[in-house]
Amino acid sequence: MSTETDATPQRIIEAAGEIFAAKGFEAATVREICTRAEANIAAVNYHFGDKQRLYIEAVKRAHHGRELLFPMPEWGPEVTAETKLADFILTLLKRMTSPDSGWEGELMSREIARPTEACAELARESIRPHFAVLNEILAELIPAADQLERHLTAFSIVGQCLHYKFADPVIRQLVSAEEYAGYHVELLAQHITDFSLRSLRARADNHKPPARR
Repeated sequence: MSTETDATPQRIIEAAGEIFAAKGFEAATVREICTRAEANIAAVNYHFGDKQRLYIEAVKRAHHGRELLFPMPEWGPEVTAETKLADFILTLLKRMTSPDSGWEGELMSREIARPTEACAELARESIRPHFAVLNEILAELIPAADQLERHLTAFSIVGQCLHYKFADPVIRQLVSAEEYAGYHVELLAQHITDFSLRSLRARADNHKPPARR
């Protein structure tokens, strides 16, 4: 009995994720979710409190699944900031662009298009720590930059990665099939890294004090 009870929340989240991804929060019903999960309709309130909390947990499951699949590297003190930035971008791009095997990608796309409290919780619990890591890397690369400049730079780097997730249908129409076939994640990550580092080096040079005559 204990094993069955322990498995019920997992079945409910899995069923909820599939239905929320297909229909959205408003159109999904607790009854339909529990029917698919083979659970009593009261189980949602018992395990999650309400439908909204279940939705938030499903979104968090979708996001955390990507983090487990593509974990952020752990760097030793000898690793350069340039290498850290390259690793960060490659990991982020893999999380964003790798094909989905289930409902997770569709649910995340819905949440990004119409953010809810789930987005706020993800930002606090998961995205903010990664944002802090990127800012620490940028502090090494452009030490004279203030917080505003680091934040704007971080958003620009993440924006380049997001482009290949959301603009993919358009990109396919703009280049040949042969060229598109070569747009593998390592190539894109290297391009974004090189492009960003050139900009960062130029900024670092601009912050240098003028040479004495």
